[in-house]
Formats: sequence, C-alpha cells, structure tokens
Amino acid sequence: MMNITCFVIGMIGTNVYLIQDEATGKLAVIDPADHSDELLEQIEEHGGDVAYILLTHGHYDHIMGAAELCEKYHPTVCAARVELPVIEEPSYNLSQPHGITIAPFTVDRALEDGDTILLGETELRFMLTPGHTMGSGCYIADDCIFSGDTLFCTSVGRTDFPTSSMSDMMQSVERLKNLDGDYNVYPGHDMFTTLERERKHNPFMQ
Repeated sequence: MMNITCFVIGMIGTNVYLIQDEATGKLAVIDPADHSDELLEQIEEHGGDVAYILLTHGHYDHIMGAAELCEKYHPTVCAARVELPVIEEPSYNLSQPHGITIAPFTVDRALEDGDTILLGETELRFMLTPGHTMGSGCYIADDCIFSGDTLFCTSVGRTDFPTSSMSDMMQSVERLKNLDGDYNVYPGHDMFTTLERERKHNPFMQ
C-alpha cells in the first residue's frame, strides 16, 4: 500500500506526486516539475528516503526539478527508453522554444513496456503509452494510474508537439480503457478522475 500527496508546481501547474510505501517508508517523486520548498519539506517530514524519480515523459514542465532532487537524495531516475531523446534534446522537451535551461541529470533506468519497479513493498508497473510524446508512459500501482499527459479528466494530452502522434495516442487510450476494473487516475495536470468515469464520459474513449 502507498500514500499519495500531490503538489501543483511550476509555470503551468504540473501535478507532482510524492508517493510513499507504507511498509518501508521509501519515497518516489513522479514528474518533479521544478523547485518546490513545500515538496522538499514534505520529503523530509516523510523521512527523506527518496528511492526513485519516475518520469512519465520528458517535457520541461515535468523534469525541471529532477537535477535538484538527484543532487540531494541520489535516487534512481526512471523513464521509458524510447523517451530518452526527448529528455535530452531541448527542441523535443520544449525547453528551447520557451527559453529555458534544464539542469542536467541522468536517467539511471530505461524502462520498457511492462517493466516493474519495487518501491519497498509497493510494485509499480510501467505501461508505455505513446502519443503526447513518443515515450510517454503511465505508472500503475494498487488501484492507481499515474497517467502523466496521456489521460486527463474527459480529455487526453496534446499531440501537436515534436514526437507526438494522435494515432499512437488513440491506441494508448484504448489500452487504458481495456484494463480490467476501475482505477483512480492521477494525471499530470488538473483534476483527478477514475478510469470508469473516463470510460463513460471521455470522448476519446468512446
């Protein structure tokens, strides 16, 4: 089991998730968007044992805080193998068009579809869901999906960026739709939702 805390961080309000394995206290940060005193304070209050940074994709508004956390906590950074060029290339990660410089960091574990990550006793499964970028992905654990910019409440992520593909997005959304059962969906921006709600009301899942 895990505890989840959400912080809205950065220039365009990215949902950054601090998750903690209840059994061991180990922490992971999903999509560290930028520096946040509040996030750092909560990490320390939760014991400071940051084992992982989990990236759903490589756009600047999801990775700008990674280097700071790496320097302070030395976590294992995970992202899809196919997403590495997006993380590394300023024109792909959209930092260049916005005049932003991202402090460098290293992806330690390049993930493939179906790979698992063990955070203490909590197992997270990585689902590759290209569309928003070529290596976008979701992390699935317990009854939760951390969907990045793939699935939103009644919508999906934009597909007009470098490496985006609407056809890939529709296939990814179909894979999510076909998961067994219901899940709480924690997206990269805006409000939380559930998979069942999206099956019923999201036009991209019809």
